[in-house]
Amino acid sequence: MLFLYDLGIRAYYFLVLLASLKNKKARAWIEGRRNIIHRIDNEISTENERAWFHFASLGEFEQGRPVLEDFKSQYPGIAIVITFFSPSGYEIRKDYQLADHVFYLPLDTPRNAREFVRLVNPSIAVFTKYEYWYHYFKELHDQDIPLFIVSGIFRQDQPFFKWYGGLHRKMLIMVSYFFVQNDHSKNLLKKLGITNVGVTGDTRFDRVAKNISHVTEIPAVKDFCGGSRVFIAGSSWPQDEVLIAGLAERFSDWKFIIAPHEIDAGHIKAIEKLFPNSVKLSEIKPVTSDKQVLIIDNIGMLSSLYQYGDIAYIGGGFGAGIHNTQEASAFGLPVIFGPNYDKFQEAIDLIEKGASFTIKDAEELQQRMSYLEDPAVRNELGTLAKEYVMSKAGATKIILDYIKEQGFFKP
Repeated sequence: MLFLYDLGIRAYYFLVLLASLKNKKARAWIEGRRNIIHRIDNEISTENERAWFHFASLGEFEQGRPVLEDFKSQYPGIAIVITFFSPSGYEIRKDYQLADHVFYLPLDTPRNAREFVRLVNPSIAVFTKYEYWYHYFKELHDQDIPLFIVSGIFRQDQPFFKWYGGLHRKMLIMVSYFFVQNDHSKNLLKKLGITNVGVTGDTRFDRVAKNISHVTEIPAVKDFCGGSRVFIAGSSWPQDEVLIAGLAERFSDWKFIIAPHEIDAGHIKAIEKLFPNSVKLSEIKPVTSDKQVLIIDNIGMLSSLYQYGDIAYIGGGFGAGIHNTQEASAFGLPVIFGPNYDKFQEAIDLIEKGASFTIKDAEELQQRMSYLEDPAVRNELGTLAKEYVMSKAGATKIILDYIKEQGFFKP
């Protein structure tokens, strides 16, 4: 089974290498890992004790960020090493101020894992939500370096719980402690005999709770919105944007803000074609716009945009899965998203509370929009959404208290 795993890792690298000939993101993935072990060797200082935080991408970074920031606050003398698997995380956060070093994670091979762990020599490793890499986990385990999974979530359909998942189950055994989001995840692990698990919830709630108390105003967006009602589409994909285009045409007295997940030139042009009466944020003038649609053509602003909204639509639900619903909910916005949300506990909870809606087509989207036009309904559901988010905060403190109790570091 390990042979097939290693073969799959190398096949994945080859496919990304081929894609890099035409795809900018794939090219960044390849270039970022060129001579990566040598660069780590040159950059890592041996003076400080270190903690390693790994994130798959930008979303996982924001999810685990409260743990990282509180850790740094409690242990300012510990150097922070961050790794990312995806360019969308690395390129945005490579200059993150609280990190001493930020790298791409080298490909998961025995040699890379051995050299990386030797060079970084972390006192602890913290992985957020998912990303299970056999050779890295084994190397940490062999070196007796504690490994923690925070905001973990497990489902029955994952390889860990399948007949062919022996290698994946070995990875679980190498984890020192799991901080999971719900009881279902804990019970699934328990069936495998894994009991080093605590149900702490999702650290992303701590992040969004903090965000609404330190929100950054965006004057150009505020001017664009004026006194209009505002529909915000966050992390949208093409399928989402086609649906929203029909919505904008029908609800012409609303303003729409589209913050796409990908902001390459081709995608932005496609959005402009869908919304003829639109303006890009990079081109908006510092006065109230007469355009109906504002296209956000940068990254990193979305969490602050929701302060100007009345209704939020979260993208990704017609693809692999929805993006962050907590950010919009924390600002008291009812949230709408596509049908692929079952991997996200917060989305399930929000639907059960009546604070969010899932839709499968343009007709359902327009029906939900019509229902939410009533300000009394919006306020009621928005309050439910915000109360839910605030009630779920607190996971970070539990995690840091546990780490403190283990005595790995002196505050």
